[in-house]
Amino acid sequence: MWDGEVIDFAVPVTEVSQVGEARRLISTVTRRLRFDETAAGKAAIVATEMAGNLVKHGGGGEIIVRPLAHGERQALEILALDRGPGIADVAKSLRDGYSTAGTPGTGLGAVARLSDGFDLYSAPGQGTALLSRLWSRAAPPGGTDGFHEPAEHGAVCLPVTGEEAPGDSWEIQQRPGGWRLLVADGLGHGPFARDPAQRAIGAFRETPAGSPAEVLEACHAALHGTRGAAVAVADVDLEAGTVRFAGVGNVAATILGEGPSLYMVSLNGIVGQGAARFREFSYPWSPGALLVMASDGLSTRWKLDSYPGLAARHPSLIAGVLYRDHGRPRDDITVVAVRAAQLRRGAGGGAR
Repeated sequence: MWDGEVIDFAVPVTEVSQVGEARRLISTVTRRLRFDETAAGKAAIVATEMAGNLVKHGGGGEIIVRPLAHGERQALEILALDRGPGIADVAKSLRDGYSTAGTPGTGLGAVARLSDGFDLYSAPGQGTALLSRLWSRAAPPGGTDGFHEPAEHGAVCLPVTGEEAPGDSWEIQQRPGGWRLLVADGLGHGPFARDPAQRAIGAFRETPAGSPAEVLEACHAALHGTRGAAVAVADVDLEAGTVRFAGVGNVAATILGEGPSLYMVSLNGIVGQGAARFREFSYPWSPGALLVMASDGLSTRWKLDSYPGLAARHPSLIAGVLYRDHGRPRDDITVVAVRAAQLRRGAGGGAR
């Protein structure tokens, strides 16, 4: 939380005393987001179980909390990330009564039951990533749980150590048949970096029909007088099977599909500084493809095929694992993963 705003935050959990701290922080956030009593109680239990598992099984790790909104309902997305030994048999670990630590074995089973959305990725020797999504109140009759939108997406957006809010921002705009995604990285850290990044989000919202190049032009005008930012915009058209992309500065964008990965081109420069001309590039988009966009807080040396099965999991887990293993500790970081919504296989605990 920052300046009265609930934003993404991370909680280290390396010892038992920090389990209680994670629970208290979740309880504070659910009050801010006006969770009803039942939903707040579920969130507190889920946070306790997830944090406890980090200490018991993962050798410690990190809890990441992201606020969400869907219509008039608020939600929390909680990620638990560790670099422990991993889970040898994921399906068995989700059964109540199963334990490898001499405990009652209700942890993962309880998290799965209490969550409105749940997913899990684990591989021996590569650690575990656990996702829980919890809504502030039950859906109205005939409503959805919020997972079923044109684009299924997940993100990690966190400040460098010592800052309360990141100088990065991102936003996705969904429409029938596709989506637009912007990632902005303000120069430097802290409030003076956050201001241009937030201005880029404002320009993005004010050009709802603009092409990626037109959005960058609007951002350039909006960021005059600030430090400036690296900004990239991708527009995915599922029906046409194309991605239009325009970027300036160190925002990396990659399309992962059946063939070789496609690395989209960002030009040198700073949005908001000097004179600029913006170029737009077009790339093919195939069914089942995944788009990953990230600020330079993420190393570019990652390869998703190093994580067997991860590409089939929820994009929040993909973003979380990349952050965990390839984040640069001395910079703000944003990682956003997006693909067309689809029904995923339940092996490993598919999101409901």
